[in-house]
Amino acid sequence: MLTAQVTEQLLAGQKQPFITRGYMLAFVLVTSLFFMWAIAHNMNDILIRQFQKALDLSRGQSGFIQFAFYLGYFFMALPAGYVMKRFGYKNGILLGLLFYMAGALLFYPAAEAQSYLFFLVALFVIASGLTFLETAANPYITVMGNPEKGPQRLNLAQSFNGLGAAVAPLLGGLFIFSGIELSETELNAMSTEALNAYRAAEARAVQVPYLVIAAIVGLIALLIFLTKMPHIIAPSGNAVPQDGRGRSRIRELMSSRQLKFAVLAQFFYVGAQVCIWSYFIDYCIEVMPDTPEKTAAYYLSLSLFFFMIGRFLGTFLMHFVSPTRLLAAYAVIAVALCTTAVVADGMPAVIALGLISPCMSIMFPTIFALGIRGLGGNTEIGSSLIIMAIIGGAIFPPCMGFFADFATVQLSVLLPLTCFVVVFLFALYEMQSQEPV
Repeated sequence: MLTAQVTEQLLAGQKQPFITRGYMLAFVLVTSLFFMWAIAHNMNDILIRQFQKALDLSRGQSGFIQFAFYLGYFFMALPAGYVMKRFGYKNGILLGLLFYMAGALLFYPAAEAQSYLFFLVALFVIASGLTFLETAANPYITVMGNPEKGPQRLNLAQSFNGLGAAVAPLLGGLFIFSGIELSETELNAMSTEALNAYRAAEARAVQVPYLVIAAIVGLIALLIFLTKMPHIIAPSGNAVPQDGRGRSRIRELMSSRQLKFAVLAQFFYVGAQVCIWSYFIDYCIEVMPDTPEKTAAYYLSLSLFFFMIGRFLGTFLMHFVSPTRLLAAYAVIAVALCTTAVVADGMPAVIALGLISPCMSIMFPTIFALGIRGLGGNTEIGSSLIIMAIIGGAIFPPCMGFFADFATVQLSVLLPLTCFVVVFLFALYEMQSQEPV
């Protein structure tokens, strides 16, 4: 069996190629999932602005889009890990795709009802599916070749996540944003019937795009179902002791300082990332008041394009610089750019905020790979704990939104700035306590 051979070689310490022979098709299929969940994530950045118009929400209220979304990660992360351990990666991926498709389909009745709560439920269902996909795909990629190259391989796969992230705002700006931007005075001057018709039209703008997403996700699920994929078994070296029923002892697993710090760093990193992208459009419109929403969406897409480039560049640089040192350097640059975004004006401020994206490009996969390193047979559960830290994306955006309502969007960038300081401290800890990956 191919899996048995790979496991024996890993345990024997034999060096493996970047991608193990026979795993290339599986690598391509799993990598395609990174693109698809980026579409879901970054459509939320469009929805935050769209629902402010369609459902008459404040910035703080619209931040609950991300709260509901990332709450799905928190509640489903451990179940996803156990499903992967019990039924395998492929079945976990299929279940995740079914959740994703169901949540996208729920957008149609939610728009008809113009119900914010209904939309939040749909987003929770989508995120539940993505939790299965990420819990499976991240460790799957990590163990699909030479373990020493795990961070580089994961950064390569995550580069296609960056491509999806760049495409999503373009699609949202083109197919969701109407370009009709009414001031408070204009809204107040409208009749009740006209105002209701305007908001209904803005709500229904999300229906067709999400129906298309559901169809694509369903097609991918069918393709994966029909494709034979290898059953990956993580090596058991350095595994945390298990109980008689074979379940990982999470308390003992969390005794690892490396894993605990990785969970904390991921919590703050995801919070920073989601905050910056969620309010990027509002930020652009605030510092450059004449900017149309479609143009602001284009700027966001451009920023996310550089995020994708940063992933490829980061993968290349890791051939020469250790992941921990690169992570530290990128965190320092992100802090400097956040500071500039707070104090600058006009286009320079937008450029500074936009350039934070390539700095963030390597952070999630590098923190993830460093966090699960050496967990062996408990990789799935360790992976779930780090995925649970994605709840940072639920906690921070509403806080930033209410901060922006109280002060300004520009000043609220101080919140993600603080988060990047925590990422830097994690990288510093790794440099001091672990040998480079």
